[in-house]
Amino acid sequence: MNNIRNFCIIAHIDHGKSTLADRLLEVTNTVTAREMQDQVLDDMELEKERGITIKSHAIQMNYKGHVLNLIDTPGHVDFSYEVSRSIAACEGALLVVDATQGIQAQTISNLYLALENDLEIIPVMNKIDLDSAMPEEVADEIMDLLGCQRDDILACSAKTGAGVPEILEAIVNRIPAPVGDEEAPLQALVFDSVFNPFRGIISYFRIINGTLRTGDHVKFVSTEKDYHADEIGVLRLNMEPRKELRAGDVGYIISGIKTSREVRVGDTITHVQRPCDKAVEGFEAVKPMVFAGVYPVDTDDYEELRASLEKLQLNDASLSFEPESSLALGFGFRCGFLGLLHMEIVQERLTREFNMDVITTVPNVQYKIKLTNGEEKDVYNPSGMPEPNNIAEVFEPYIHAQIITKSDFIGPVIKLCMDKRGILKNQNYLTTDRIEITFDLPLGEVVFDFYDKLKSISKGYASFDYYLNGFRPSKLVKLEILLNGDPVDALSTLTYVDNAYTIGRRMCEKLKDLIPRQQFDVAIQAAIGSKIIARETVRQVRKDVTAKCYGGDITRKRKLLEKQKEGKKRMRQVGNVEVPQSAFLAVLKLD
Repeated sequence: MNNIRNFCIIAHIDHGKSTLADRLLEVTNTVTAREMQDQVLDDMELEKERGITIKSHAIQMNYKGHVLNLIDTPGHVDFSYEVSRSIAACEGALLVVDATQGIQAQTISNLYLALENDLEIIPVMNKIDLDSAMPEEVADEIMDLLGCQRDDILACSAKTGAGVPEILEAIVNRIPAPVGDEEAPLQALVFDSVFNPFRGIISYFRIINGTLRTGDHVKFVSTEKDYHADEIGVLRLNMEPRKELRAGDVGYIISGIKTSREVRVGDTITHVQRPCDKAVEGFEAVKPMVFAGVYPVDTDDYEELRASLEKLQLNDASLSFEPESSLALGFGFRCGFLGLLHMEIVQERLTREFNMDVITTVPNVQYKIKLTNGEEKDVYNPSGMPEPNNIAEVFEPYIHAQIITKSDFIGPVIKLCMDKRGILKNQNYLTTDRIEITFDLPLGEVVFDFYDKLKSISKGYASFDYYLNGFRPSKLVKLEILLNGDPVDALSTLTYVDNAYTIGRRMCEKLKDLIPRQQFDVAIQAAIGSKIIARETVRQVRKDVTAKCYGGDITRKRKLLEKQKEGKKRMRQVGNVEVPQSAFLAVLKLD
């Protein structure tokens, strides 16, 4: 055990975490030159396209007689649950900071997660080969944040490989070996799982105490299901089977589990004959921030969508879903996501990995409603909102947001937060030209386009991190969109009363461009309760029925026009309006 080192890499998005992992694998000869490619641990097509890590990965390296287990972590604020799981399985962390950008919001929040778990932190300054690097200023920032010495900070360039051998030396010398008892009852922490169509569910774990051998009879503590360990092994670039794994090791187990509900990330594996006293602490069910309905385009695909979501949930522990139905869209699921990026990724993965065509409704957050009879109710979607005369008070979730930006952009950033009903809490200059601004913001205002707008007004220099900060009273209304008098529940939203008129008008204008013209007039209306606040009309497609009249009495033309009018009226009574998928998506991106 003295030769094992378990560590993770934490950093803000785009600070070079995946590239540094590539260099570590290269220097330790874990990956051959033939297998080497950029972002080798990011095995999802989506991750390579977007240049972000979505899933945490684990890989084992050998260096000077030591076994190094790297558990990679995502960097985006939406995937902080993935980061917390990876951190719980480690003894140390590399804190990577971009020498051109300095410390950013996600760096700080991930660092606090690591410190809560008593991890040994090794600060690493990346991208020092770039002309725009500011090594001295960034080193001062790291020293302020960690209270370390200048000599403790390692400088490297993950792109060229400069400084990487020193990082490996620091991992071996500074990170403590795992502590555990090989003779104690088995206690292993599940930090990830993947679905393999041929072998069932593969769980990745880290053994805290005890020893696990092939063929052992094991059980999962929280689900209380027991299995035989058909195959165990370590995670190299591919899985390598082993006869036994001991305390401190990181590995995988295949036990023929077929249903995803039987494996929970954060669960503890132990022996059936000699179980451990208690499960590993610090794991909880993840709390979704944003809720949206996901419906199959073809209603016959409902069961297939359920199976796809279950397989996806296994691979992505922070996705939660439950069945719901809608008048306009039929049967589907109400899904909980960590944020908008997470929602976009899930939608994209359903399309790519499972060939599912889905319609996603307008995202919402969870509201608490106090009814006039004194009861309290949680509302996740607009259709669950009670009638206005039954509501005594509405409470909406607020977040504590931390924004770090250059001082040139402080005006526009504060204006953006104020427009989103934010309350300024604090301003703190980190250096002469970088400032940390703290706001209390309603979560409902942030889920749409806040992050995109923040990036564009700060030219990409602002970073954003948040955590939930309780519920506060608010004035909310249910805004409905009616097509020819029929409400389209997929387009209805819960919104702040002062914003309702503007949003209603913009939605009507947008839908007028997107809904194809029919044989009859289509009235698009935005309504709050029974009050119509905005209206647009999609004009009907008309044939020129008077073309064959050339002259003669006007009554001949009038007769033909009246006949056409009657036909259009009949058509409207039986016709229904199809809303294209592009209309649902466009409403999400209202500008």
